[in-house]
Amino acid sequence: MPRDQRKDSLRASVLLARAAVSPQTWEAEDTARDDAVLDWLGTCTPTMLALYVSRTGEPGTRRLIDALHARGWKILLPVLRREPDWARFSTWEETTPSWGDIPEPTTPRLGPASLAAADVILVPCLAVGRDGSRLGTGGGWYDRALARRRSDAPLIALSRAAEVFDTVPHLAHDVAVDARITEQGSSGFAG
Repeated sequence: MPRDQRKDSLRASVLLARAAVSPQTWEAEDTARDDAVLDWLGTCTPTMLALYVSRTGEPGTRRLIDALHARGWKILLPVLRREPDWARFSTWEETTPSWGDIPEPTTPRLGPASLAAADVILVPCLAVGRDGSRLGTGGGWYDRALARRRSDAPLIALSRAAEVFDTVPHLAHDVAVDARITEQGSSGFAG
């Protein structure tokens, strides 16, 4: 895929701003974002949910994973290889550091098609547009993985409010999201 200078410029800007965020601010935002996710899920019957394990410097998910697991949600986590794969989360003790030191489950690999079992999908982003456009890190892993999702499974970007724009640079192959959740709450997109 050819590089898009607009994307690269915005990525650099967001990463620079994230580096200046204090640990206390990250913790407060993560707690508020976790609460917003749990509120958004409301009284849904726990089923299957796919999300990511965060690393330092991105919207956190570890406490969220624990809270969802405690509420009975079955959780799919990425197995980060060139080709997308997924595995079920059971406990942190059943994870191992993988690419970028991100924990991944040591439970059986379920294959790329297993994403179709997810009723809700929470994805990371560096920035998200109010129009549903999403800017990832540039590897295209999620764009490839999301091709296997069910069309009725909402695709939600977890973001910092400071990283929400009217639109973000995107290309035809970039998968749009249905909504975003920040530390300020949730917002869906029209049409």
